[in-house]
Amino acid sequence: MLAQFRKLPIGYRARVEEPPGVVGPVRLDRRTKDLTKRACPGDIVVIDHQDLDWVSADGLVSRRVAAVVNVSASISGRYPNHGPQVLLEAGIPLVDGTGPEVFERVLEGATVRLCDDTLYAGDEIVAKGRRQTAESVAASREEAKAGVATELEAFVCNTLAYMAAESSLLVDGVDAPELRVKLAGRHVLVVTRGYHYREDLATLRPYIREYKPVLIGVDGGADALLESGYRPHLIVGDMDSVSDQGLSCGAELVVHAYPDGRAPGLARVEEMGLTAAVCPSIGTSEDVALLLADQKDATLIVAVGTHFTMDEFLDKGRAGYSSTLLTRLRLGGGKLVDAKGVSRLYRSRVSGWAVLALVLAALLTIVAVFTRTPVGQVMTRDLLIQWDTFRFWLARTL
Repeated sequence: MLAQFRKLPIGYRARVEEPPGVVGPVRLDRRTKDLTKRACPGDIVVIDHQDLDWVSADGLVSRRVAAVVNVSASISGRYPNHGPQVLLEAGIPLVDGTGPEVFERVLEGATVRLCDDTLYAGDEIVAKGRRQTAESVAASREEAKAGVATELEAFVCNTLAYMAAESSLLVDGVDAPELRVKLAGRHVLVVTRGYHYREDLATLRPYIREYKPVLIGVDGGADALLESGYRPHLIVGDMDSVSDQGLSCGAELVVHAYPDGRAPGLARVEEMGLTAAVCPSIGTSEDVALLLADQKDATLIVAVGTHFTMDEFLDKGRAGYSSTLLTRLRLGGGKLVDAKGVSRLYRSRVSGWAVLALVLAALLTIVAVFTRTPVGQVMTRDLLIQWDTFRFWLARTL
C-alpha cells in the first residue's frame, strides 16, 4: 500500500491557493479626511462619504490604499462628482452602499478580504454592496448631470442669503492680526490641497525661484509645500488637516477662529509648545488666507489648489463655500491669479524640446565662432597651448 505513494523531497511544502480578492488590514472612519491621515499602503479602508469628492479620493490614492468600501453612495445623483473616477483610474477597487453596520462588525486593524462586491472577515460576510466599474461610474455621472441645474440654483440662493447676512466679509474683510512675515509689496503664493495642486506646484518652480513669493499653506497646504521641497512662511487654518511636521516646520501660525472668538485649533498648537495668532472670521480658512494677503498689501496673489470652478464648488457640497465666491469678488481679477491657468500657459508656451534646441543652437554658434573667425582660431591655439602646458606640469608632478 505504501508503495503507491511517491516519495516527496525533503523540505517540500504543498502549495496553498491564495483566496481570491484583495486582502489587508482594515481602517475605518466616518470622516475621510481623518482616515487619510493614518491609512497605510495596502490597507482596505471603510468610509462613510456620500458623493466622494476629488480631493478626498486623491488623498486615498496618495496613501496607496488597496481598496475602498463606502457605506454610502459614492455617486448619489446630486451632481457628477469626480471621486469614484479618480479611484478607479488609480486601479483601486471601490464598493458602494454597504450600509453602516460594517462599522460594528469589524475592528480597526483586523485582516479582511474584499472579493468582488463582498467584504469578509475570515469566512464571515461583514458587508456587501455594489462593485463600481468604469462603465457604472460613467453611466452614473451621465445621469447625475441632470441634477447640476438644481444644485447651482441652490448654491446661488445660498450665496445671496449669505451676502445679505454676512456682507461684512465683502465690505470689511477680516480683522487681520499683526504678522512677523512681511507681505506688503511682495508676491504671495497661497496653497490649498485641492485640485491638481502637485502639478501646479511643479510647474510653478521657475516662478517661485525667480520671484521668491511668500508661501502660505492653508491647513494641509503646508504639507503640500513641504512635499514639494518648500518651507511655508505662514500657515493659516483651523489646524485639523496639517500634520505635526507641518506645524513644527518653523512657519508663523494663524489659527482661523469662529466669529465669536472660539478657536478649537489653538489647543493643538499650544499642546505642541507653539504660539499662534488668532484670526476670527466667517467663511473658510482659504478665504482668511486670501484676505490676509490682500489686506497686508501683497502686490500679487497666486492661488494653488483653491476653489475656482463650478465643479470644485459643487464637489465640496458645503454651503460655507458661498463665502469663497464673495472673497474672490472682493479681491478682483487684478490681484488674484489662479495657478491652474498659469501652469497650462507655461506648458503650452515653453517645452523641454524648445529649451534643448536653444542650447544646441548656442553651442553650434560658439563652435562656429572658434573655428571660422581669425580671433576664434587664435583663442583656440592659445587654449591648446595652455592645455599642453597643464598636461606637462601634471606629468612632472606625478
